[in-house]
Amino acid sequence: MSNVSGAIKSIQDIMRKDVGVDGDAQRISQLVWMFFLKIYDDREAEIELLEDHYTSPLPEKLRWRNWAADPEGMTGNELADFVNDKLFPTLKEKLVLEGPTGKRAQVIRNVFEDAYNYMKSGTLMRQVINKISEINFNNTEDRHTFGGIYEQILKDLQSAGNAGEFYTPRAVTQFIVNRVDPKLEELVLDPACGTGGFLACTIEHKRKHYVKSAQDAEALIESIHGVEKKALPHMLCTTNMILHGIDTPTNIRHGNTLARPYKDYTDKDRVHVIITNPPFGGTEEDGIENNFPATFRTRETADLFMALIIKLLKNHGRAAVVLPDGFLFGEGMKTRLKQDLVEKCNLHTIVRLPNGVFAPYTGIKTNILFFTKKVLPVS
Repeated sequence: MSNVSGAIKSIQDIMRKDVGVDGDAQRISQLVWMFFLKIYDDREAEIELLEDHYTSPLPEKLRWRNWAADPEGMTGNELADFVNDKLFPTLKEKLVLEGPTGKRAQVIRNVFEDAYNYMKSGTLMRQVINKISEINFNNTEDRHTFGGIYEQILKDLQSAGNAGEFYTPRAVTQFIVNRVDPKLEELVLDPACGTGGFLACTIEHKRKHYVKSAQDAEALIESIHGVEKKALPHMLCTTNMILHGIDTPTNIRHGNTLARPYKDYTDKDRVHVIITNPPFGGTEEDGIENNFPATFRTRETADLFMALIIKLLKNHGRAAVVLPDGFLFGEGMKTRLKQDLVEKCNLHTIVRLPNGVFAPYTGIKTNILFFTKKVLPVS
């Protein structure tokens, strides 16, 4: 089925009939974990054709093909009980995290640690599952269409921008990645990676320009790093990485980059490239600013990220960061932060973005700052 957009609209209409699903946020969360399991199963089917002795990290009875794929399979109370009493408890707490399938199991557990089944009607759940089963994520057209669709799902969340989180249009991510031009083995970090737009573009860029062998493909996988604080974008990012051929995205962490004390980041944490659109206009929770030196303490999320980005770049490392006008023209702590930037980095290009880039979430004027870390003594 190539009309993925139509399928998702149908699924959302079905979910609206379920008394357990309250509002867009829960509908999207429900949709995403279901899509994750279908995408994972499709990817496993592809791997099984390439590897003679592939072992799934999932127990056989919990693989999508064995409980969801049959349109005449479990439904009603039987399906609801299976999902609530067997599927979720196992994915959250009972997968085997050691041995040959341990890393894959850890990825699944990380995805489901904050996921929930909101649907109460097993009959409606069966209808949703059957719609999802119509999509083949080993079909190139369906796979690429879905990449754009789940970004659209997030834009449909009217509250998406309330915490200063504005999802970056693909045209902007592509422009930034092309300008920064991450090389094959350069470590690339997005410390506030959201749904993984920058990282997905980086994967595509490296594959197009630098991957020539299976060994190169392994180097690419090891080079991609991201951190995302919120559960839903983290789940979407993990799904995005799998769709882009990174089957075990263990370098996509679920956590808050700013929660680790600034002084605890050392040379081994530094990377060659940072590309990111950190949350701006929002404030961090109480106490986070105390992880930073007194000269950089603020509740403004984007400023804290900027202080950390400068620290995390290797000598000669390159960065591109989307920031609001407030960073360029603000005073006080922002002045000290800008001084740190120009002393430690070569800020060589500022690109003014059009006003409507992040509409309808905000009309804040934004810029992309491109800079390169100077050669500094290791601290």
